[in-house]
Amino acid sequence: MSTDPETVAKKSDEPGSCRGKPSDSVRSERKPNTEMALNGSETNQILSTARPGTCRKKAATIIFTLRNEVSGLVKALKLFQEKHVSLVHIESRKSKRRDSDFEVFVDCDSEHEQLKELTELLRKHTEIVEITPSDAALRDDGVDCMPWFPKKISDLDLCANKVLMYGSELDADHPGFKDKVYRKRREYFADLALNFKHCNPIPRVDYTAEEVRTWGMVFRELNKLYPSHACKEYLKNLPLLTKHCQYSEDNIPQLDDVSHFLMECSGFTIRPVAGYLSPRDFLAGLAFRVFHCTQYVRHNSEPLYTPEPDTCHELLGHVPLLAEPSFAQFSQELGLASLGASDEDVQKLATLYFFTVEFGLCKQDGKLRAYGAGLLSSASELKHALSGRANILPFDPVLTCHQECMITTFQKAYFVAESFEEAKNKMREFARTLKRPFTVHYNPYTQSVDILKDTSNINSMVKDIRHELDIVEEALSRLCKHQRN
Repeated sequence: MSTDPETVAKKSDEPGSCRGKPSDSVRSERKPNTEMALNGSETNQILSTARPGTCRKKAATIIFTLRNEVSGLVKALKLFQEKHVSLVHIESRKSKRRDSDFEVFVDCDSEHEQLKELTELLRKHTEIVEITPSDAALRDDGVDCMPWFPKKISDLDLCANKVLMYGSELDADHPGFKDKVYRKRREYFADLALNFKHCNPIPRVDYTAEEVRTWGMVFRELNKLYPSHACKEYLKNLPLLTKHCQYSEDNIPQLDDVSHFLMECSGFTIRPVAGYLSPRDFLAGLAFRVFHCTQYVRHNSEPLYTPEPDTCHELLGHVPLLAEPSFAQFSQELGLASLGASDEDVQKLATLYFFTVEFGLCKQDGKLRAYGAGLLSSASELKHALSGRANILPFDPVLTCHQECMITTFQKAYFVAESFEEAKNKMREFARTLKRPFTVHYNPYTQSVDILKDTSNINSMVKDIRHELDIVEEALSRLCKHQRN
């Protein structure tokens, strides 16, 4: 999810306009030092600061409550300044632990000793509720100059709620900004996501008749275009979703059903999210084959337009291709490449995600077809991209990562790959050029990542590979015997 508050949907005169969500189309991060977004109340606000261009020595999230004193927050934040601890993100919200309190959530980075001194001072002026990662977690890898990243799938609980925009907070130009009923509904969806933890079932939603009507209009418009515009893999999987997850114009599928379906098809799962995540946090989820997905529906006043990701975009744009093993592998490798990468490299990967997973094209039977979710959930841009008037370029990660991501208009260029396999191979080559002092390997048995930074790690992986090769050798041997007989 992009931290850029200007990452909004383009509003087109043509029907069906819907931008891919910043949470997954992860557009460019905002350049100014600070930004402030208010959710319409005086008690919940978010302050996000631009990430530094240099690598982060240590990273931590501190959650604390203020004591009953004047200017308590100002005094607490002054401690960060005095200890030269950089603030990446600040958010205050009503405590989930004690109804009468508000908690202050701070994402920061600095040298370990400075963080240690800061927490000691904070304890004198505030009540610290939680610190993550712990000091031990900050030291456990022995790799200097490395941003923190989740090492196991349950670690996503530590970053999945670092929502930078939207959720229950709407901008003044949002179609639902003045609709109190809609805003209350959005708070409901935000609470569902914020309370979700790994291994929990995704809460089932009783969608309103108005929400189903809005979904139905989007569903009908896009299904008119899919046979002639969508790639074969999309067209293969959409009927399966109709069969197993009840995709239809008069029913909004439940994320829990969709998650189970994806697990059986490609190993991906769904995790509900309240709003926009940073590119780093969103891509980290992909590394564990987890797709952060919204549950709310766009405002009914403009059913063919949304300034943000909604469940129509997720379920119609992304899910059919996440069920495709080759595409799932491509998505995961983008995520794995982001773990521990520099801010500069994460931004490059975010741009590549934008022009592939969101707005990518491929060639099939000599014709251009769409596989990007931003296209497959926007009737107007889907028609434009395949109209013969759009600027189509071959996908080359080295060049594509510098392409400008257009926010309020159609893209200046779309990138075409011969196949998902070709795109995946090119991404692997590009990932090798990233400035990272280690490699990571995903362990599907433990749903964790191994950091390959020394010979012992690598030797352990080699043993696993040899075992897999033994299985292949045995299978080939049995096949040859069968053919001879």
